[in-house]
Amino acid sequence: MKLTKNLISLLISLIPFGYLAWVYNSLPAKVPMHWNYKMEVDRYGSKNELIYLAGMGLIFYIILIIVPLIDPKNKIKAMGAKYESFKFIFVLFMSLLSIFIIYNAQETNLNSNFLFILIAFLYIIIGNYAKTFKPNYFIGIRTPWTLENAEIWKKTHLLGGRYFFIGGLAILILTFIVSKRLMGLLFVIITLIISIVPAIYSYVLYRKMKKESE
Repeated sequence: MKLTKNLISLLISLIPFGYLAWVYNSLPAKVPMHWNYKMEVDRYGSKNELIYLAGMGLIFYIILIIVPLIDPKNKIKAMGAKYESFKFIFVLFMSLLSIFIIYNAQETNLNSNFLFILIAFLYIIIGNYAKTFKPNYFIGIRTPWTLENAEIWKKTHLLGGRYFFIGGLAILILTFIVSKRLMGLLFVIITLIISIVPAIYSYVLYRKMKKESE
């Protein structure tokens, strides 16, 4: 089963290369490479740069294969099937993102709704998986305080999981009810909140536990 999932993940990671090869000749020499929070193009680049972007899924596939092998605490291996599922979902997301970027290289306007929906589902999935992450140096909310104390790790990921889940739902809903320009700003704000608050929470827990132990 694990071998089958790995093979499927590998094949998925290679799809963007096939898609890029299919549309390559129809692409202009200069293509959009980056958009600001207003969903406006702020950098163009050579279409050859898309080759690197097409490899995002493959790069993360390789990283996620190697990580359990070099994890000094072997905590990632302890996640078992849940890690395999997370790896599959993350590789799928990065491959879809690559295809989305390549597709939009042919367009003058970014189809930001699809991008926000895609990221919203990723946040929701991360929210569901966060509580299953074991203390490790590679995956999860890795602050000095979560890495030092297993209890802080657990509580931080329970909170972080809720924040990512709610943040993902918020992005999903807002995508359909606000303008693209406003959605870009709201997306940045929500992402900052769900990323920073759990990190601060881990420090607050650390200070609380340290004070109680004195």
